[in-house]
Amino acid sequence: MSPFFVMSLLFGLIFGQTASLCAPSEYTIHVEKQECAYCLAINTTICAGFCMTRDSNGKKLLLKSALSQNVCTYKEMLYRTALIPGCPHHTVPYYSYPVAVSCKCGKCNTDYSDCVRERVRTNYCTKPQKLCNL
Repeated sequence: MSPFFVMSLLFGLIFGQTASLCAPSEYTIHVEKQECAYCLAINTTICAGFCMTRDSNGKKLLLKSALSQNVCTYKEMLYRTALIPGCPHHTVPYYSYPVAVSCKCGKCNTDYSDCVRERVRTNYCTKPQKLCNL
């Protein structure tokens, strides 16, 4: 093996986490309430991308907690609130949503992340749409 190949391999193993492509990405959330006249399209950021992970060959010898794979998840986030237009007075017209400030590769926390891949596209509007850029 060439020295360049060996150095590249070592560099990749040591600094693989920093070379991961996990970063805030633009995303549009569609929000509607049955009582309200409009669907609100909210532009925000979510964590998305690729994270380096290693799969152990000795799965039966390790605890299940040691087998989790890294996912692209929130390092720092904040919440914003949007007003859904066309709601009657008896309805709460507000919707709070997360905004990714920074991301990291780590274990998926189900308290604030969806840790499975969505199979059916459900992020769409069934009512007339309004756009919200906050």
